[in-house]
Amino acid sequence: MELLAAAFSAACAVDHDSSTSESDARDSAAGHLPGSESSSTPGNGTTPEEWPALADSPTTLTEALRMIHPIPADSWRNLIEQIGLLYQEYRDKSTLQEIETRRQQDAEIQDSNDGSPASEDTPEEEEEEEEEEPASPPERKALPQICLLSNPHSRFNLWQDLPEIRSSGVLEILQPEEIKLQEAMFELVTSEASYYKSLNLLVSHFMENERMRKILHPSEAHILFSNVLDVLAVSERFLLELEHRMEENIVISDVCDIVYRYAADHFSVYITYVSNQTYQERTYKQLLQEKAAFRELIAQLELDPKCKGLPFSSFLILPFQRITRLKLLVQNILKRVEESSERECTALDAHKELEMVVKACNEGVRKMSRTEQMISIQKKMEFKIKSVPIISHSRWLLKQGELQQMSGPKTSRTLRTKKLFHEIYLFLFNDLLVICRQIPGDKYQVFDSAPRGLLRVEELEDQGQTLANVFILRLLENADDREATYMLKATSQSEMKRWMTSLAPNRRTKFVSFTSRLLDCPQVQCVHPYVAQQPDELTLELADILNILDKTDDGWIFGERLHDQERGWFPSSMTEEILNPKIRSQNLKECFRVHKMDDPQRSQNKDRRKLGSRNRQ
Repeated sequence: MELLAAAFSAACAVDHDSSTSESDARDSAAGHLPGSESSSTPGNGTTPEEWPALADSPTTLTEALRMIHPIPADSWRNLIEQIGLLYQEYRDKSTLQEIETRRQQDAEIQDSNDGSPASEDTPEEEEEEEEEEPASPPERKALPQICLLSNPHSRFNLWQDLPEIRSSGVLEILQPEEIKLQEAMFELVTSEASYYKSLNLLVSHFMENERMRKILHPSEAHILFSNVLDVLAVSERFLLELEHRMEENIVISDVCDIVYRYAADHFSVYITYVSNQTYQERTYKQLLQEKAAFRELIAQLELDPKCKGLPFSSFLILPFQRITRLKLLVQNILKRVEESSERECTALDAHKELEMVVKACNEGVRKMSRTEQMISIQKKMEFKIKSVPIISHSRWLLKQGELQQMSGPKTSRTLRTKKLFHEIYLFLFNDLLVICRQIPGDKYQVFDSAPRGLLRVEELEDQGQTLANVFILRLLENADDREATYMLKATSQSEMKRWMTSLAPNRRTKFVSFTSRLLDCPQVQCVHPYVAQQPDELTLELADILNILDKTDDGWIFGERLHDQERGWFPSSMTEEILNPKIRSQNLKECFRVHKMDDPQRSQNKDRRKLGSRNRQ
């Protein structure tokens, strides 16, 4: 504890640009550290003549604190063992807390904005506000409220709640932003522990069950559990290194260097596991339907108190959930590190590697399902025109569905009969549009096609109920090498806009996109998870933040998710709008920082340093 006071005094001495009042306040904080001596004797055996040598080493308060003392290994291991939440529980609690925190921030800023003018108008209201101030203690703002493993059966919630942290006195010295950063790094470590616990349960409780081994054929077991043992081994080594880092010091120096190394060298096991997801889901459904013994065993194992009421399927998807969540946790760290610092460079490197892993995971899943889908579509098509090869490794389906085509010359368009419209069926791929008519036998007769890049759409002005939700599709060069125009009618406004967005993705939307880099844009956050039902829809996770690019009157939003720039449609009922412009602007600024491109200076810094090595003498 004396060493803590000495390091703090040295850091204050180096910071000669600080004002006298700031120095006094910090000295006062150091004087209240438990067990600290007077300022003339800051540490055991440390004389005033030795202070400059100490001051020459750390250049900031944070660097000084890194050199204080470690957390005992046994203490940290006991803390990890006390984690009572399975990863599924942790993830739900964490995201729900994140949603609630944003709501409170939004409401607090709005209330303060609404209250400011009123307080200036009437002195009486000023007095009322002053009387209400003691009801909300200012200390609450000083300590960030970041959800971690909140559980009545756990002995801790936050990094700042650890007994070693409370007794050390560092909370009285660290700035609030540094405490937030410590919490963000601490959450990454403890959530990995929770994840490892759940993954280990998948192996020990389900995969290695004796009855399970007898029921499943080795090929079935291989598809169902894939390379989960490899994933578990990597998680164990990853967690062990994170634990060692935590044991080094009560103030965490960094974790992103470890994340970067594992993402670059070891997390390929996640790509293998996640790419098997399509076959895994299919095999699981078949086993439930065809093997009564398997179905009964799964039901029995799920009832075990170890599973805490969670289904077997929630354990199977753990690796995919973890790798995507890990990227968000690194983003959370990146938002809190000091700009242009070594820790920012390391966090950016880790985030970039994780993005590559997550992208490869997504591509692996899509590749498996897309190939089968393309084969199925090819079998259903009969070409009235020159045949177009459908199956291609670089082609996938974006949208398919039925629309009404208006027939007859333009002068004959009246509202007298519904026979003006005839059903057609569209298959829209990422590079090709195929226009068909549905024929008996679940077949489609192709009568026109065009490259997707040669499509143009135009919304038709409302001309009454019959012509509502009508738009014009123009093929600049169709299958006959000529221009063709189709007037198409959708069943609803949202369906019309969804077709127009898919057919011509580069057309202007109602609102700006993320790439416009404006500092304000309509935003929503996801408050109910949503699984995409169509290729043009976007799967939403709790607490996702999205820019609104377009929306319809019948309850659909076309949005762009901030953390990965994925676009798609989703029901507005799954989200709630972020009303405060300051919060929206802050979300965009943080996202710009996370996704900023490499600059020459950063590349030079990366070349000069060796990842994993820091000044931790």
